[in-house]
Amino acid sequence: MNKNRFKAILSNFNKLKIAVVGDIMLDDYLIGSVERISPEAPVPVVLIKKEKFVLGGAGNVINNLSTLGVKTYCYGIIGDDIDGDKLLNSMEAKGVDISGIIKSTERPTIVKRRILGGNQQLLRIDWEDTSNIDRSLEDIIIKEIKENINNIDAIILSDYNKGVLTPRLSKEIIKLAKKNNKIVTVDPKPSNIKNYIGASSMTPNKKEAFLCLKDSNTKDIDEVGVKIRDILKLDNLLITRSEEGVSLYDENGITSIPTFAKEVFDVTGAGDTVISLYTLSRSAGATWEEAAKIANTAAGIVVGKIGTSTATKEEIIDFYNEIYGEVD
Repeated sequence: MNKNRFKAILSNFNKLKIAVVGDIMLDDYLIGSVERISPEAPVPVVLIKKEKFVLGGAGNVINNLSTLGVKTYCYGIIGDDIDGDKLLNSMEAKGVDISGIIKSTERPTIVKRRILGGNQQLLRIDWEDTSNIDRSLEDIIIKEIKENINNIDAIILSDYNKGVLTPRLSKEIIKLAKKNNKIVTVDPKPSNIKNYIGASSMTPNKKEAFLCLKDSNTKDIDEVGVKIRDILKLDNLLITRSEEGVSLYDENGITSIPTFAKEVFDVTGAGDTVISLYTLSRSAGATWEEAAKIANTAAGIVVGKIGTSTATKEEIIDFYNEIYGEVD
């Protein structure tokens, strides 16, 4: 990519509208200090000093997009509860269109509550219902997306296997996207890959890619990548390979892009950053290979931060400069 092209792609980010469909969660951190053991049981007593809420699951994809100034539409299910209200308030504060989020009295808002003593995670408590949503909720989401399809540039399916992206809903969204010439990308769970036949692209990590072909005896990741792309009839497949970078599988063959990271502190949420920047860059005019390079650059930024993080446009430009040369 020359300098002008790179700048043009990034300058288009805030003109785009992206829909995210999937399992929205609330990550809740209770942070305190431990100075004694409980007299009731041999467990630490944590004196809570701070509580922090972060968008999790599909919400982290939304967080990545909104950080880059993208108009984002969210479709998913939350509970009719206090945690659901916290989640909605957080999204509204980021300018996210939440009209596609359904409040359900039958399911709780998915919450991952972590208790930290100093820098050590002591306990995680989960609230969730992972059963598939019923047909009536599927119908509402399909109807909402269908009514908005002409306003969006791409759809991201963020699957955490928590029941929103059912086989029927996933297939209907892909069919709708293809009919309207919209990009549709998937961050999949291996157990659900047959839901995503015909998508534009998928972005599994290396472990997930092998699990997608769990009945295969091959230990060659490139062979796995080619097979997944062929079986699912994808335009291309992007496999993230941790310290080995990313590999793109398309009609031109295999393109490997080495990883770049100043220092790795935490890989939490890096996959969300990859699919966000990959989809966004392609929608902004990049080729899939150029989009992979930009996504890989952004991932190198977020793994250098603690916890679920995002990359700003300025950080992407600065780090891209370090890797590939100066971009004015």
